[in-house]
Amino acid sequence: MSAPEKNYKDTILLPETGFPMRGDLTKNEPVRLKKWEDTGLYERILSRRMAQGAPRFLLHDGPPFANGDVHMGTALNKILKDLVLKSKTMAGYAAPYIPGWDCHGLPIEFKVVQKARDLDAAEIRRRCAEFAKGFIDIQRTSFRRLGVFGDWENPYLTMKPAYEANILRVFAKLVEDGAVYQSRKPVQWSYGAYTALAEAEIDYKEKVSSSVFVRFPLLDNPLGLKASMVIWTTTPWTLPANVGLALHPRFTYVAGRFMKNGQTENLVIVKDLLDAFAQKTGWALAETIREFKGAELENCEARHPFLSRTSTIILADFVTTDTGTGIVHIAPGHGADDYNVGRQYGLPVLSPVDDDGKYTEEVGVPSLVGKHVFDANKDIISMLEQGNNLFGVEEYRHQYPHCWRSKTPIIFRAVEQFFISMDKLRPQALEEIDKVQWLPATISCSRISLSSLMKTPSSSGRAVPARAIVSRLRPCWWNSVSGVIPQNPSRSVHQA
Repeated sequence: MSAPEKNYKDTILLPETGFPMRGDLTKNEPVRLKKWEDTGLYERILSRRMAQGAPRFLLHDGPPFANGDVHMGTALNKILKDLVLKSKTMAGYAAPYIPGWDCHGLPIEFKVVQKARDLDAAEIRRRCAEFAKGFIDIQRTSFRRLGVFGDWENPYLTMKPAYEANILRVFAKLVEDGAVYQSRKPVQWSYGAYTALAEAEIDYKEKVSSSVFVRFPLLDNPLGLKASMVIWTTTPWTLPANVGLALHPRFTYVAGRFMKNGQTENLVIVKDLLDAFAQKTGWALAETIREFKGAELENCEARHPFLSRTSTIILADFVTTDTGTGIVHIAPGHGADDYNVGRQYGLPVLSPVDDDGKYTEEVGVPSLVGKHVFDANKDIISMLEQGNNLFGVEEYRHQYPHCWRSKTPIIFRAVEQFFISMDKLRPQALEEIDKVQWLPATISCSRISLSSLMKTPSSSGRAVPARAIVSRLRPCWWNSVSGVIPQNPSRSVHQA
């Protein structure tokens, strides 16, 4: 009979440990976190650092919206910031953290209105406040469960009266300094969410647009040309708001006789795009009448293709020869570049579109009134064709901005808004930018970009975002007749 197998495990001397074989974190982590909170670990560490006179490290935390549960983005954001603060604490700094939540604006309002429409403004605000409070508690619980240290019992909330009072004080000071004004400027408008959008609120999706080549007959000019300017646009619906044509001052343009299927037209096209124009429209240059620089037609006029008015020829450096005709249709009410260059030439700002994205009476074409702008493209193309002002149509596939909430395409539309002038603030802002230590050093390009942005014409004013029903209140006296905000309003904003 064979000997029993020997258990070699019993012959090995192994250390004994109280550590369990498994972490069992789902049970152990809550116990550990509760111990931290019961003993006031965060407060004790901070008090000790303060008593030691430790240098302070302050993290300015951009708050999350109180409009949903914690997701991967908000969790990662909080954890990374917590790592920074804890590492600074271990390095000997007093590193307090005051968590906060943004309780205003469309992210919250949009979700509330989706569930209950046709409510009055007061009820929407009440429901939004309740909605925000609910998700503040949910997110706070989640962040604490992740082990994030902070003064969770005393967060800052943008809907607290004390917080709103501070905003009001700053706004009142800006009003007194004459920095607040009203203007009609183009914004990225969501007709699905009924609001203007910031760049961060926009998603880009592929869209197929009908692009058109359109005739604008040239009127009296110093070159004696009897020809038509040809523009190319992917937004035919903006043509009713056209008040100008932009040429590049240094580009060479050709006024010539063009032919297609036995027909002849005298047209003006930038020289570099003659072949592309012929390929896309079939209209080929048969004879050159004259070559000239764009600057030679500055301030001349051309006739609008279907409205009884003229369009001023202006100069702009943003005109390119990447595509089109080298002549850009200018509608200051429907684009930032158009607006900025239009201001330089004193062009009117037309924007015959309402909040729903539908044409108003200002459009000048009765059959278009009340029609959505994207549905009107076919009507405008038909009008151009009937008036013999259409040289070509092509389907153009491109990335187009969409509203991140309603998922609808946005439109560029001029609306009356209040703005804060940057003229007085810009010098100080640029000075402070240069004082910032940018880490790592390679990120200095951000400083350069930020400085350049502050110097651009588009930075002349910042919109006051008050179109949302659930926005921070900014009360002030406003003269609707003169369009002036008194620069010395009577204030009674007391310390909250």
